[in-house]
Amino acid sequence: MRRRLIMAIAGVAAIAVVLFAVPLGLVLGRSYRDEELLRLQRDTIAATRAVDFSTDRTDPVELPPSSDALAVYDLAGRRLNGRGPARADAVVQATLRSGRPSDEARAGRLYVAVPIVVAEQVSGAVRAQRSDAAASHRTARAWALLAAGAGALVVFAILAALVLARRLVAPLDRLASAAEGLGEGDFAARAPRSGMGELDAVADALDVTAARLGELVARERAFSADASHQLRTPLAAMRIELEALELRGEELPAALEQVGRLQQTVETLLAVARDAPRRDGTTNLAGLVDEVTARRRGTLAADGRPLQVRASAADPVTSASARVIGEALEVLLDNAGRHGAGAVTLTIRDAGTFLAIDVGDEGAGFAGDPEEAFTRRAGAVDGHGIGLALARSLVLAEGGQLLVTRAGPHPVLTMLLPRRT
Repeated sequence: MRRRLIMAIAGVAAIAVVLFAVPLGLVLGRSYRDEELLRLQRDTIAATRAVDFSTDRTDPVELPPSSDALAVYDLAGRRLNGRGPARADAVVQATLRSGRPSDEARAGRLYVAVPIVVAEQVSGAVRAQRSDAAASHRTARAWALLAAGAGALVVFAILAALVLARRLVAPLDRLASAAEGLGEGDFAARAPRSGMGELDAVADALDVTAARLGELVARERAFSADASHQLRTPLAAMRIELEALELRGEELPAALEQVGRLQQTVETLLAVARDAPRRDGTTNLAGLVDEVTARRRGTLAADGRPLQVRASAADPVTSASARVIGEALEVLLDNAGRHGAGAVTLTIRDAGTFLAIDVGDEGAGFAGDPEEAFTRRAGAVDGHGIGLALARSLVLAEGGQLLVTRAGPHPVLTMLLPRRT
């Protein structure tokens, strides 16, 4: 690109110089020749004042000394004296006919004829010729100056093209470097701005792409951790059912149910991790809560902890996905069962333009900043430090929010979900 830009600018400059310099050189050459003809005409007119012209042919016409070749012609076009053709040539004839000076340039010579006036009548003409070496020399010098100026202008255009190409190509090189870093997996790389609108628009698009790719890759990377966290409970339940199946043959349907739940969990997490679009639909939170609490009630009851469900919302229908919200509720109930104490309460209520699901228990609550509970811990292979972060990401993916509305004691986490439209 740099070479093409330099060649284009240099070519345009060369064409502009040729279109300007050639006509100017031709005009200057003609101007110098006209000046020499005018000078020769002036010298010839001065010479006619020294010519004693009479009709008496016995008295020869005398010409003044001159560096030019002078000749005198009568009205008939005959040469009376001097150096020139015996008969009047075109320039002399033109003067004899018109009574005015005439001139021409040909074959490297300048020719001028001026009339001789006697008693206010044209009686003859004086012809003068001179080399046009002076005009040719001035013309050649003008062409040399024009060529030097043209060369300097083309060189200046090339230098300007080099500077311009460097300024234009350098931002492109930086964009290419940023794109290369993006291709190598550095999604934090950001394209520099150059102050040029078009290039900055490309940089903005590249930054948006980098951010989007970084988000997608982060979701893919988080999927394994989220899946390991969420699949522990279904796998444990399936193991129990299969062990029971080994003892009692009638437990096979329950085991198949746990396998189905396991498959559904994997599909839900994978869809959220890949930001896969879902079909528009609605979810009745009352039915979803009954389904989720039915699976959790026995586990909590085994630890002597009741699970209470309350519903005060008039129309608890949300536009969020039932599978995604169900996984988030599983996380919240699992968190209350593992880290809380006492009875677990789940409440569905109206919250303005949202529907709220409160999950609380009678434990001590969060120590320190509650927001730290939503921070995904690096290297959390045992699942600790992943649950609430996963639940928030699931709720956010459906256009909702997950907040700690009471830090403790008796902590409460609130899930805000958009109403159906």
